[in-house]
Amino acid sequence: MKMVMAIIKPFKLDEVREALTDAGIEGMTVSEVKGYGRQKGHTEIYRGAEYAVSFLPKLKVEAIVASDDVDKTINAIATAAKTGQIGDGKIFVLDITHTMRIRTGETDADAL
Repeated sequence: MKMVMAIIKPFKLDEVREALTDAGIEGMTVSEVKGYGRQKGHTEIYRGAEYAVSFLPKLKVEAIVASDDVDKTINAIATAAKTGQIGDGKIFVLDITHTMRIRTGETDADAL
């Protein structure tokens, strides 16, 4: 099992959700996060004063998938989240050693 974690632009969430559903990925967790990468934030003008925004709003999407489904999950997210502009985000893949569904006690692949 793997955790596929993606940092995406907030307005791309619906497209990513639809792409994951179409790829057969049944569950995901979404968190609002702030951060920056190469873009290092940006400046904005508010009431005539310019100020720096160091941390940009992003969404973190996490999905636990079977190892066989990692590539289609990555492709679905990358295709749906891409705008071609700086700040599109990143995708990370982590190993998951054990999973348990609390309600039924099912473990590992059965718990997905």
